[in-house]
Amino acid sequence: MAQRPPSAAVLVLHGGRESGTGPPPSGLLNLPGTRMRPFVRALARAARAAGDDILVRQVRYVHRGWNGTRADPFHDAVAALDALREEAGEELPVVLLGHSMGARAALRAAGHPLVRGVVGLAPWCPPGDPVTQLAGRDVVLVHSNRDRMTSPQASQSLTARARRAGARSCMVTVRGGDHAMIRRAAAWHRLTVALVTGLLGSGSLPGPVAKALALPPTAEATEGTLDLDTDLGPGPGPFQDRAGAPR
Repeated sequence: MAQRPPSAAVLVLHGGRESGTGPPPSGLLNLPGTRMRPFVRALARAARAAGDDILVRQVRYVHRGWNGTRADPFHDAVAALDALREEAGEELPVVLLGHSMGARAALRAAGHPLVRGVVGLAPWCPPGDPVTQLAGRDVVLVHSNRDRMTSPQASQSLTARARRAGARSCMVTVRGGDHAMIRRAAAWHRLTVALVTGLLGSGSLPGPVAKALALPPTAEATEGTLDLDTDLGPGPGPFQDRAGAPR
């Protein structure tokens, strides 16, 4: 019996380096790729539990670095989206899920016709990066306040610039987290699943996120910035770790 086509898809883009023209290591040696496997598994479990035919696929990079104006991972993301369109058709809704450099690639590739939204984890958001391609998309950036690799302030600024360009955007701060998403890992995973499935319509977006995405284009960056612990429910809850507080 022929397998029915997916109803939606998530393309996962892992992190990398500012520069590096060699290919990423294979298998578990590709640490940025390995870091995203728990997210892939969590999303696949959520899709099965909901009975949805959501395809979850990791994007393969040709080069391990961004490499300046070459923006290599951006082209890899577009190629993966084009392949998905050829495979599943023009109407397939896609959410891009990226971490660090992968989030930068996801944001840059969001203008592709299949893309409905972007979830960026600890994203790399240089101030000069374009945002016009985000018009009409949902963009949620998640950043630790203790990140020392990429800037949470730059993420907050990008959400405001994106909103002025016509995106529906907001940011969630994970207090006590880290760039590698190891601290408070369970909270990162649960929040990401809720965001991705909510943007695809397979689940419900957290209420405060939905409200922040509906802010007007003139809203200040701080208005669209949420705190995981205080805004999405204090105490033990679906987005908390077992202690119900930052660790």
